Amino acid sequence: MTDSFLYTLPTDPIARPLVEQLTDEYQTRYGNYFGEPAAAEMNRYPPERFAAPDGAFVLLLRDGRPIAGGAFMRYDAVTAEFKRVWTDREHRRQGLARRVLDELEARAVRQGYSRVYLTTGFRQPEARHLYLNTGYTALFDLDADPESIQILAFEKSLLPAPAVSGARNGDALTAP
Repeated sequence: MTDSFLYTLPTDPIARPLVEQLTDEYQTRYGNYFGEPAAAEMNRYPPERFAAPDGAFVLLLRDGRPIAGGAFMRYDAVTAEFKRVWTDREHRRQGLARRVLDELEARAVRQGYSRVYLTTGFRQPEARHLYLNTGYTALFDLDADPESIQILAFEKSLLPAPAVSGARNGDALTAP
């Protein structure tokens, strides 16, 4: 079993099964709750918004098959907006969404972002749990009924890994 990340676009044929499954999941959870079908939300942004240098679309492949993915696009000069972090139904509860999230954060830092903004829906408690447990700050009242808020916003500061200065004469390595 080999896992690898592939950066591509949501229109790449290899992404189709995962994107279709996510669209079905949105439709099942929300229907037309927001006044439009899930496919409208999935097509809200042109695929190019998720391309470098401003964005990214990543798939986590296992033996060449997509099992999880996610994307980001430019929100502002220092902020990446994460979208569509998703795990294939058959591969849940393996920490894959967290791996995708970690990969997206690292990529965002490499592309010059220092902050992440994201939203998730009130009928996605596993996403809310993931973000709260990976250092994201809720931009809403955590004690309120999520349905009364509907769109749950989060943010996180991204700090590049500190540079390590070289040791001399047997001194320990230190981070500045």
